[in-house]
Amino acid sequence: MANSTEQLGNGKILPLIFKLTIPAVIAQLITFLYNIVDRMFVAKIGEGGMDALAALGIVLPITLIIQAFASLIGIGGAPRASIKLGEGDDGEANKIFNTAFVLLTVTGVVISALTLFLARPIVVLFGCPPSAVEFATSYLKVYSFGTLFVLLAQGLNPFITAQGYSFMAMASVLIGAITNIGLDPLLIFVCDLGVKGASLATVISQGISFIWITAFFFTKKSKFKLRFKDMKLKAKRIAGILSLGVSPFIMTLTECAIQIVFNVNLNAATGGNKDYTAALTIMLSALQLISLPLNGLGYGMQPFVSYNYGKGNAERLKKGIKYITIIAFIFGSSIWAVSMAVPQVYAFIFSASGSVRDIVKTYTPLFLMGSVMFFVQMTLQNVNVALGQAKSALLLAVLRKVIILIPLCFTLTHLLGFKGVYMSEGIADFIAGAITAAVIFTTFPKVFKRREEELKRQRAEADEKEEREQEVPAKEI
Repeated sequence: MANSTEQLGNGKILPLIFKLTIPAVIAQLITFLYNIVDRMFVAKIGEGGMDALAALGIVLPITLIIQAFASLIGIGGAPRASIKLGEGDDGEANKIFNTAFVLLTVTGVVISALTLFLARPIVVLFGCPPSAVEFATSYLKVYSFGTLFVLLAQGLNPFITAQGYSFMAMASVLIGAITNIGLDPLLIFVCDLGVKGASLATVISQGISFIWITAFFFTKKSKFKLRFKDMKLKAKRIAGILSLGVSPFIMTLTECAIQIVFNVNLNAATGGNKDYTAALTIMLSALQLISLPLNGLGYGMQPFVSYNYGKGNAERLKKGIKYITIIAFIFGSSIWAVSMAVPQVYAFIFSASGSVRDIVKTYTPLFLMGSVMFFVQMTLQNVNVALGQAKSALLLAVLRKVIILIPLCFTLTHLLGFKGVYMSEGIADFIAGAITAAVIFTTFPKVFKRREEELKRQRAEADEKEEREQEVPAKEI
């Protein structure tokens, strides 16, 4: 029976795609669950539910910034360590792992102190409605005590995946999500801690994930071990980690920037009305429900794409990309169609008040109208990265978020008031999606052709070298 690597080049394509992508999609859905479970429970807090929901909408980009640092170090370090394992240099691989551990620890302590002592100025700066400031501040202060756990859990998990234990890495996320779901109602309602309870549940669940992940590195399975002698920091090693992690770091920061722009514009346009911020929080959750699984499809396809690109198997590559494009389009379009037809379903999920429900029902179709293009922006952009086109993928992502969406949000809000905030997302997604589709579908054939020519050239050079080596003995005879 062929091993997993051989299956990438020889296995039946469609079953292989499902085998690769289903775990990745599940992991993304778990992440989605992690992101929304706090919002679902705090929305049920008596009369202050909508204020609490608006507060979590403000805190979300702050927590994403923290996660961005975890990606900078974890996603930057894990591939570097994995490459060294492949080269047989286990010692250097372990030093990279330990360097990442130290960087995550130091970063966690610094961010923890900043968020604890500057919680109120930060949430006000991020556009928090006045009625929700106390909720947002209390959530962030509690969260600050667990920042170290968050960074270490999310930053070390890629080092498990780098060793080939993808299901173990997925389990660490699942354990945290299940713990969070169980603790939320207990701490929010039974212990009557409100928003603080939601934050505490997140901190505890991340702490448990951290313990689970750290315990793995003490098992015989792990090639990475925590050793004090390997924790000595070197500038070259740090630079290698950060240079590779800067792409996901920037991607996450631009996502944060957008949410901050949304909140600030909405707060200014509505005079700090919490209902509009709460509605935006619900719409952003709906957007994640569409985008995260499509991201998972792209992540899952990356091994197949990279392996067959390396082999120069253009026909197999084209078939695989065709299949994943169709799957992503059907999946994304189905959720998009439901969102357009019955947008109020999202309001019911979050137990929104009548006024918030009306806003969600009216403006969600505008907010999500461009998400039908996410099959390109999310799934095929990850395929683009797998083909070695990371730079163009990053530029296309920046195009949507920074070049189009942020200026459009300010412009439309100035012209149309709060409606402009909701409209800007949908318009930017559609425009950026169309541009991304045009770029990807025109460049993919060129990438395949360039790879085929490169392999032909390499084979020709190898044949010439072999002929020269055979001619030398003949002349000597």
